[in-house]
Amino acid sequence: MTCSGCSGAVERALNRLGGISNLEVSLEKQTVVVETDHPKDVIFETIKKTGKAVTEA
Repeated sequence: MTCSGCSGAVERALNRLGGISNLEVSLEKQTVVVETDHPKDVIFETIKKTGKAVTEA
């Protein structure tokens, strides 16, 4: 993520997915923390659809 537009796109995509109990997107740290019942693969694919790379910490 290189700008607030990028982090906003990730946040909007995950919020549209639904079922998110907590979501923290940090442009500064280049991280996304998600609390959800969805499998991580669903979360990763949702983020990838915004054009952003995904790595698991």
